Amino acid sequence: MTDLEELWDDLPVGKAPTHDILRAGRKAAGAASGSGRRRRFLVRPLLTAGVVTGVVGAFIAGALVNGGSGGGGSDDSADSAPFAESTNVAFQADLEPAESCDELLEAYVDRGLGRVTAWGWEDPYRGYYGRDLLVSAKSMTTELHGNLNGLADDGYVPQASAPWADTGALSYNARSTDDDAPHTVRQQDSDTGTNVQEIGVDEPDVVKTDGSLLARVRDDELVVYDVTGPHTERLSSLRLDGIEGTEIMLTGDTVVAVGTDDEAPRTSSTYGESARVGTRVLTVSLTDPRRPEVVDDVAYDARLLSARQHGADVRLVLSSGLPDLGFAHPHRGLNRREALDRNRQRIKRSTIEDWLPTIAADGGDPDQLLDCTDVAVPDDELTLDTVSIVGFDAGDATSVDAIGLAGATDIAYESTDHLYLAATPAWGDGIGCWEECPYTRSVPSVRGGSTYLFDFALDGTRATHVASGEVEGAIDDRWAMDEADDVLRVAVTPTSETGDFNSVVTLEQDGQDLVEVGRLDGLGRHEDLTSVRWSDGLAVLVTYRQVDPLLAVDLTDVKRPRLIAKLKIPGFSSYLHPLGPKRLVGIGQGPTGHGWGAQAGLFNVAHLERVHRMDVLHYANGTDPLAGTDPRSFTFINSARTFLTVIQDYRRTRVGYLSVVHIEDGRLHNRMVQVEYGDDVDQVRAVPLPDGRVVLVTGEDVEFFDLHDRS
Repeated sequence: MTDLEELWDDLPVGKAPTHDILRAGRKAAGAASGSGRRRRFLVRPLLTAGVVTGVVGAFIAGALVNGGSGGGGSDDSADSAPFAESTNVAFQADLEPAESCDELLEAYVDRGLGRVTAWGWEDPYRGYYGRDLLVSAKSMTTELHGNLNGLADDGYVPQASAPWADTGALSYNARSTDDDAPHTVRQQDSDTGTNVQEIGVDEPDVVKTDGSLLARVRDDELVVYDVTGPHTERLSSLRLDGIEGTEIMLTGDTVVAVGTDDEAPRTSSTYGESARVGTRVLTVSLTDPRRPEVVDDVAYDARLLSARQHGADVRLVLSSGLPDLGFAHPHRGLNRREALDRNRQRIKRSTIEDWLPTIAADGGDPDQLLDCTDVAVPDDELTLDTVSIVGFDAGDATSVDAIGLAGATDIAYESTDHLYLAATPAWGDGIGCWEECPYTRSVPSVRGGSTYLFDFALDGTRATHVASGEVEGAIDDRWAMDEADDVLRVAVTPTSETGDFNSVVTLEQDGQDLVEVGRLDGLGRHEDLTSVRWSDGLAVLVTYRQVDPLLAVDLTDVKRPRLIAKLKIPGFSSYLHPLGPKRLVGIGQGPTGHGWGAQAGLFNVAHLERVHRMDVLHYANGTDPLAGTDPRSFTFINSARTFLTVIQDYRRTRVGYLSVVHIEDGRLHNRMVQVEYGDDVDQVRAVPLPDGRVVLVTGEDVEFFDLHDRS
């Protein structure tokens, strides 16, 4: 028996019931605290007229996730004085909520006056676009870096190297005993079949399953299948009106569809393509899977930054951008000074309704989503925006818990019990930036070279701000953040406040502050950070300039992170997937012998001070792995020792292949299956079922896929 076979024999194939454990723990904590559930805003068409807008008294006292009292009072006291400071425990650290709508409006106006130009929120001479006028924010589905390179016309013939070929140059700094050595941990799919960042935190996707039913969304149609028999059976379909770019979550017999509100107005930019700024949530009941029914329809006039699911609890992070106040522009007869004065007057005449987002349910009139006293005003370092954290039970999307931040944050990372918002400076902060570099991103979320962090404790649908901090450097995406044992670990890239290198930083909560307790600088000098993967006591990073250094950082002592291995190999990995404590797969790009294309590598990480690449697959020139920008296109089947990943070929027309890679005796055995063309390549998923079977979802078809077919 090989050591790889022993690895699988030593690991359990089944999953722990993560969602059930977490929900039971939250219920137990709530029962132990003796506090009732806080009031929530119920949005219904018949209730909106004449109701005071906002979430009145939404944050009354209650136990935090860790069982603390939160310093609040009872439900009765909250109802009797809903705006009293002592009853609002949503902000327990340095973020101060506004005491009134007048105070909040004053803050918006003051900061707006400092931002507005003669052309409105954007200025053609600044060298960047305003946040509110971007074509789109970094999408929640494309949060890893990809890198498309020159295309070629060579034949599409995958090539595999010898099992120990091209192991690369290795250096290491220290030795560890087997007992205390950090190690990777096998990454599992969610209970609904999606390859996720965090075990226990589900993410939206175009396909979801509970093992018996499979739901997939394509364009504006939700289709339901029975996957219990020898063949997939299409049971029903349902048109999803008013929503585009749809992805879904699944809990029990409820589907929650999230996407862009197709009926929302578009923003327009003098220099950019217009974009819709609204978000729509449709709740679909599958009580009778042959007759699915939309039971809730909720629209927000804010852009979706993040959506996550904890059991039956769904959480959205929304960005409102800046309001359309009908600004003037310089023209013949109106000079710049006159246009600026006119625009400043329009800001001074704005109302709080211009700045705060709205929520509308089931076609009813919109209501204000946030109560003024549930919006915190951060320091002026943050760019002007309104970010909302909205939680609701999947069974009732119209009853929400919502709080807001009057500032811009562009990254949201969720662990099982915390949400972290990051306001990060522009990528590279001008380091190594070409002329077009400022145009690749919106106005930075924060001025200067540090990233601002906001920590929210999660309890069901509620979020409570418990700490803030900052770290020198920029955080590129949510994959650069991780929490383990109440320690936040982040990988940061260069800014004006760092050298031209990458770093790993650890932070702990100290009272109301997130405090840096450990830092390792000098990683990948003059190189780009292309991927990060975290385990309990370990960070694995890949940087790239001409070769691909794979770096292993020991985090067992969070106060003293240390580099324990550095492996240099050609190319780079844009996605890393741990198979267990001994093996790691890297998906990326590299030289093919005739040019540049996709590659997949198998790494031995059993002893990190001797990490090496055991085998590598080279795909044809002009190919690119979809997992580099969408990790949900990668699936690992533990029981079959097989991973499946989508490879796209751009040489003539976009063609999608499913690469089926079986691992045996330290080698990668590849089978290529052509599955799609064009935009439908993005729809391809290999969905694992609890019984070991795999469903292949393409643009048109949903069928069982034979992992062992060698034809």
